Amino acid sequence: MPYPCGRRVPPRTVVAMTSTAPARRRRLGLPRRVFSQVLLMQLAVAAGVAVLATGLSLAPLSHQLDDQAMRRALAIAETTAQDPRIARDLRSTAPSVRGPVQREAERIRLATSAEYVVVMDMRGTRWSHTDPRQIGHRVSTDPRAALDGHEVMQIDTGTLGRSARGKVPLRDPDDHRVIGAVSVGIAYDSVRARLVDAIPGLLAYAGGALAVGALAAWLISRRVQRQTRDLAFSDIAALLAEREAMLHGIREGVVALDRGGRVRLLNDEARRLLGIGDEAVGRTPDEALGEGRTTDVLAGRVTGTDLLAVRGRRVLIANRMPTDDGGAVATLRDRTELEQLGRELDSTHGLIDALRAQDHEHANRMHTLLGLLELEMFDDAVEFVGEVVGDHRATSEQVMEKIRDPLLAALLVGKATVAAERGVALWVSDRTWLPDGLVDPRGLVTVVGNLVDNALDAVAATPHARVEVELRAEGRTVVLRVWDTGPGIPADRRDLIFTEGWSTKQPPAHGKRGLGLSLVRRLAERHGGGVTVGEAHGGGAEFTVVLPEALAEPALQPSTAHRAEAGPAGAADVERAGGTAR
Repeated sequence: MPYPCGRRVPPRTVVAMTSTAPARRRRLGLPRRVFSQVLLMQLAVAAGVAVLATGLSLAPLSHQLDDQAMRRALAIAETTAQDPRIARDLRSTAPSVRGPVQREAERIRLATSAEYVVVMDMRGTRWSHTDPRQIGHRVSTDPRAALDGHEVMQIDTGTLGRSARGKVPLRDPDDHRVIGAVSVGIAYDSVRARLVDAIPGLLAYAGGALAVGALAAWLISRRVQRQTRDLAFSDIAALLAEREAMLHGIREGVVALDRGGRVRLLNDEARRLLGIGDEAVGRTPDEALGEGRTTDVLAGRVTGTDLLAVRGRRVLIANRMPTDDGGAVATLRDRTELEQLGRELDSTHGLIDALRAQDHEHANRMHTLLGLLELEMFDDAVEFVGEVVGDHRATSEQVMEKIRDPLLAALLVGKATVAAERGVALWVSDRTWLPDGLVDPRGLVTVVGNLVDNALDAVAATPHARVEVELRAEGRTVVLRVWDTGPGIPADRRDLIFTEGWSTKQPPAHGKRGLGLSLVRRLAERHGGGVTVGEAHGGGAEFTVVLPEALAEPALQPSTAHRAEAGPAGAADVERAGGTAR
């Protein structure tokens, strides 16, 4: 986090300043840390899940034990009913405590550990029972389903209490006619005992699961503690509110990127400077912005501090800093107005230089005129004044005849004066013809001014320095060519020179260099054209700019006679204005 002093405060220091020690928090009754709250919530959830899972497991287990008991009772009853002796004894004897049916039923009951084995006739009268006193009496539950030939499984309550029962019809072994029924009961207390015996095992499993869950909750909470810097939820909410207020309140654009290089946060100023909205979130800078230096800076392909970038008509200063999670945060400052002020200052300096050159030339002419007058050479003085005035007027008129736009004409006349002081011959080609009616005259002034300034700087230290400018209209397209006799541009740097921030010259006091050619290219691309650089005839560099749709109406080419009249004479006049020897 940057502070006005320029020192970067580590994140842990920031957390230390925004939170208090745990003991002090407990003493002051402050909210619990995220670590504590998450751990308690996870333990509560784990315990609740363990209890719920145990309860849900007991329900089907109880049902399963009941079903097993009823099926066991039914199986004993079926086995008993299959014994032909019981059916014969039921037909041939009377119900008795010592009768054969009672003895056989008791033998089966003891062998199977059943609670009771009851054999009944078609009237429902017991022929056997665990309690001999019940023999000869009618059964306590409804026997009609079994006597009608159906098998019955149920949990019911009888004379011996609650039991799991199985009832089957008893058939005559000879004609298979139903002559009675067999009812077998399994004590429900034994079923409940099996369920109770299973509970400790279930609780052991639940306890083990709860222990594993508690350990996992503790590990997760420790990770949350490290990631949240041991803050409380209220602290996090306050920090988020402060962050939102800070991000959207500052006058710097902020772009946050995740470890995958995708935009995860944009503040209002960044949206304004970059001309993008919320649709850019989740996308890479290449997808959101397209190709360009701004994209390269945000993506980290261009490194450094206070990097120049151009986005649309805005000049931006960008800085990018990696974050601990593998992402990055980029800040953007709008330098458009400052850059415009700097260029206006450069223009003012150029105007001052032109005025100084004109003042120097005017002083020389006035001294010459004063000498002629002192020598009483009046006729020569009149001729000299007429020639000087005529030359200056002819220069301006010839430029205006070739270039009808007043801004461009004034620019070239002023640049010629500056070139004169530097000892550079500035020529306007005899092929130049540019009518009035430019769609963006100020943009073309920027293009011409940047290219002419670069050319003058390039030839400043060369002998016989010369710069030539050609402006011509082809329909609605404007073609500009600027050629100089300087050292030229190596082929491997011809693409690099259009990059924002790239320059071979020392930066001025008011800012940075490396924007002129970038602006030229962007202005050309805005009109649907482009700019190329190559090697001029005889050495030096030659820039060619094509601006389609730069004229409001198709240009009418001048007549041959007019071009002959305006051609060589105009070029010579501008050369004289550029300070070549007369």
